[in-house]
Amino acid sequence: MAIILKYQPEVLHLQKAYAKLTAMLPNLAKIKAQELSNSLTNSLQELDTERGDLISAIATVVKALGKLSKLSIAPDVAVMKRFLNIHGSDISKANYISATERTRELLADYNAKADVKAAALALNLKMLFDQLSVVNTQFAMQFLQRTADEAAQEKVDARAIRTETDAVLTAFFDAFEFCSLEYDEPDYATPANELNDLIAYYKTHLKARITRKKGGKVVSTETPIVPASSKVKL
Repeated sequence: MAIILKYQPEVLHLQKAYAKLTAMLPNLAKIKAQELSNSLTNSLQELDTERGDLISAIATVVKALGKLSKLSIAPDVAVMKRFLNIHGSDISKANYISATERTRELLADYNAKADVKAAALALNLKMLFDQLSVVNTQFAMQFLQRTADEAAQEKVDARAIRTETDAVLTAFFDAFEFCSLEYDEPDYATPANELNDLIAYYKTHLKARITRKKGGKVVSTETPIVPASSKVKL
């Protein structure tokens, strides 16, 4: 739209097609707001990863110490093994709500049992449990905030809006091609080249994102593709 605006829709005989495209912007903005959710999404993912890493670190240390022959720590290792067997070390594989609740139960049990707390202190695990408590509390608070934010957002039919936008955009390009053949003036080649450069820019980035997704990366929370403003010389 910025490219066409620069070359003036009325000069290109594209006023109606351009106006229909402009009319789609408010609904497209609603899709963006709905799908990006808010800035808490990336923070929640980071906190969830840290939570999983902390639980994994505790289990790893206990397992490693269990292989040693230091009899002085054997009782503490046994206590921690029983504790972890009760709560499981696969919490990180659970969904957000389940992982948060299971971690809360683990920490409540930890704080309620003097022998577990003593064993954690003896095995230098107290710092990990303390940090796990901080992270799980932060996650729970931010998850509630994101839920509230999403509830306040207007829900839109993204598929329907995309379908309509595709139709309008296709009609616009058809009109552009028709006018470029119908009128000898003005210059249609220059804006066409800029449009093609812009489209190629986004196709390249989207192709890379698809490759990352196939490789197991979570791309739904990635930062949006940076607009190719350098391609549009206003």
